[in-house]
This record gives sequence, C-alpha cells and structure tokens, in this order.
Amino acid sequence: MKQLTKAEEDIMQILWDLGEANVAAIIDELPEPKPAYNTVSTIVRILESKEFVDYRKEGRGHIYFPKVKKTEYSNQSINKLVDGYFQGSFKSMVSFFMKKNDISMQELEGVLNEINKNEKS
Repeated sequence: MKQLTKAEEDIMQILWDLGEANVAAIIDELPEPKPAYNTVSTIVRILESKEFVDYRKEGRGHIYFPKVKKTEYSNQSINKLVDGYFQGSFKSMVSFFMKKNDISMQELEGVLNEINKNEKS
C-alpha cells in the first residue's frame, strides 16, 4: 500500500468520516483558507490513481468514496513507523512516547488494558 502525502491524508480523513462526497462537500469540510476546487479535484484524482478512492457518476459529477479502510491504512502506517524508527520494536516505540510525551501511569494502564482486551479477542 502506498503512503499518502499530508494533503492526501487530509482528504482521506474527510472521506472516511463522511463515507462519500463530491469535491464541493470535501472542500466544505476543509479548514480555512479553503483550497481551490481544482486543487482538491486533483488530489482526489491522485487518490483514485493510488487506488484509495473510487467514484460513481451522479448527474454530471462524481461521488467519491474510500476503497481503503481507515484501519487498514492506520495499521500499515503504524507498522512503517515502528519498522522505520524503532527497528520493528513496538516496545521501543511505546517507551519513546512515554518518555517524550510524559504519559501518566493511568494512561499507560489504559493502553495495557486495551492490549489485553485485544489479545483475548
């Protein structure tokens, strides 16, 4: 799966949240200053070429929707982060974030509870 640029990820976040949208609806969800219609349209076409987005025709326009689930992309991105910066060690990554982000024991217990819950599933 290909990596996305920041602009592409921003558009995908909107499509994941909305489920489907035309370019105008995507622009409505973007923060000010709003990008030009052609800019967003170009990014959506790039996402289509990367096979993250598909569309259906509606009238004279297109309604775009995600082909890739958010969880699939998130898992791939996390794995790339762990492999690229922490030599594949999830433990090293968690340790790094604990030290750099001043995570409380309560937050750490919450993470451990989530891990334990997922292991039992």
